Amino acid sequence: MSDLQHWIAEGQKMEADRQRRIKRAKEWKFDTIATHGLYDPSQAFNLNNGSIMEPVYLSPAQAYRDSFEMEAGLSYQMPNWCYSRIANPSTAFLEETVALLEAYGTDIPTSCLATASGMSAIRTATDPFLIVDEELPPPNIVSSAKVYGGTFQQFWVRRCQEQGIEVRWIKNPLDINEWASNVDEATRFVYGEFPSNPSVAIFDIKQIADLAHSFEAPLIIDTTCASPALTRPIAYGADIVIQSASKVISTSGTSIVGLLTSKKNLVSKVGCAEMKADFAMWAKLWPYRDNGPSINPMAAILTLNDLRSLRMRVAQMSRSTQQVAEYLEHHPKTNIVSYPGLKSFPGYELAKKYMQLADTGENLYGYMLLVEIKEDSPGSTKNTRRFYDNLDMIWRATDLGRVKSVATLNAISTHQQQGEKGRELAGIATNAIRIAVGIEDPADVIKDLEKGFAAI
Repeated sequence: MSDLQHWIAEGQKMEADRQRRIKRAKEWKFDTIATHGLYDPSQAFNLNNGSIMEPVYLSPAQAYRDSFEMEAGLSYQMPNWCYSRIANPSTAFLEETVALLEAYGTDIPTSCLATASGMSAIRTATDPFLIVDEELPPPNIVSSAKVYGGTFQQFWVRRCQEQGIEVRWIKNPLDINEWASNVDEATRFVYGEFPSNPSVAIFDIKQIADLAHSFEAPLIIDTTCASPALTRPIAYGADIVIQSASKVISTSGTSIVGLLTSKKNLVSKVGCAEMKADFAMWAKLWPYRDNGPSINPMAAILTLNDLRSLRMRVAQMSRSTQQVAEYLEHHPKTNIVSYPGLKSFPGYELAKKYMQLADTGENLYGYMLLVEIKEDSPGSTKNTRRFYDNLDMIWRATDLGRVKSVATLNAISTHQQQGEKGRELAGIATNAIRIAVGIEDPADVIKDLEKGFAAI
């Protein structure tokens, strides 16, 4: 015969075992964490019939042994997953692993929330900081202007134009003075991409974190184009990290997934104590539950399977991209090549500080570059389109982070809707092509680029 206290006590045992597994995983190297996460034989034998690999739980709801277990679970007094719109065991396997990787090399406690897309992760991460608070001045958002087109639209159209929330764009994220002149007592959060998509712009994470915190604002960073294998902003003071895991984390191209990882006890001038203490878990149990941007359990496991080899893939892709960037930089038919690994890159020394391969410390700079093709006259895209349309092996698409190389004309695709003024803010020229290098031999990628140049 059980009662409510029995199930609360059972929940405490479950949490104690989880902490044991976290402590064990914290002693491992990056690849070992990515491979195992918190899943171990005790879970396999007790819950999953001895399955070595994490199972896919496609069931939408959990059953309870009695009314007291249900009461304890649904009042959040014991760990449970209840309903897949709120949580799911397969999703938890991914979240637990990512939380460890984003804080790798530190003692900072973190938690993670998986969402249906990178855009839903951004929305879930930022909404709670924009609540109405009559004791504060009208809110503003301070963000680098060099962000993905969808992020620009979410901030500028959905937040500013539709909700009346002021957005202050930072044109040069390397300029600390520009940030400082925009962040103030009304700033609810500070936001940036590191490196940005597609212009690969970066900024000084530590400096911006300190600035944001001096005004009790959290720093939120999207590191999709680096991944935790190269850059872990939480170690430098960031409060929340966003990943569009649809990219290099889920590199096989099977899933759309977003990830929100927060450090515990983050900085914020708004919100309840519970929210600040464990933002990602609070978001899961409250606004995420109510808004419903949940990830499909199959997508979670497919992403987790790709995640296991993240560091090795990012290393190979980065080394290949370095070769491609150097080739393009010296090609007579290009104007500018933006890549953090080039000495000509404005933030090269800063990139060396923040972009290092986990465990080895090797400076590597990611899988994405931006190249501007020389045109015969200002505003023309004739050569750019000829080059682009003559690529044979490299895919023409809006994707990136794949095992297969992909090229994108951002002005007519990912950043088309934000208009000419928005593209100017983001530094997206009409003759710019984003190239995301995959795991092919770099010599073959360069051969294919030669085919593009041959058409000019």
